[in-house]
Amino acid sequence: LDSEAAMVRFLNLVAAEPDIARVPVMLDSSKWSVIEAGLKCLQGKGVVNSISMKEGEEIFLERAREVRRYGAAVVVMAFDEQGQADTVERRVAICGRAYHLLTERAGFSPEDIIFDPNIFAIATGIEEHNGYALAFIEATRLIKERLPYALVSGGVSNVSFS
Repeated sequence: LDSEAAMVRFLNLVAAEPDIARVPVMLDSSKWSVIEAGLKCLQGKGVVNSISMKEGEEIFLERAREVRRYGAAVVVMAFDEQGQADTVERRVAICGRAYHLLTERAGFSPEDIIFDPNIFAIATGIEEHNGYALAFIEATRLIKERLPYALVSGGVSNVSFS
């Protein structure tokens, strides 16, 4: 499958239908080249899902600047060089670091930043996992409190994944 070509074809089909074309599109792929292909033909304001600091600040900023250049908003995963955030403190710290990089070094408006502080499965039967949903809710509260105008999203279907 040529996923870059598939993304472009899909977005061109969306753009050809007036009732659909006016709805914002979220570009989602694990391959950055597919997101780039989508950004190049996206009409209107889109959302890129997602970037993270998993590969370090420089790649994070490079991708963020490209997203901003195309006028899209961005979903930022609570993931850094040490891995996926699994505590309230790490979720808030990673999102705070990303917020400052995006607003101070990449020129993002806070309203165009959507944090995903990781919802982990609670239906695993493992006792330590029982607090995961509460940790997500608490992290969301702190992110909203400390990072003005940024938005929060989460993969709610992950709660029941086991």
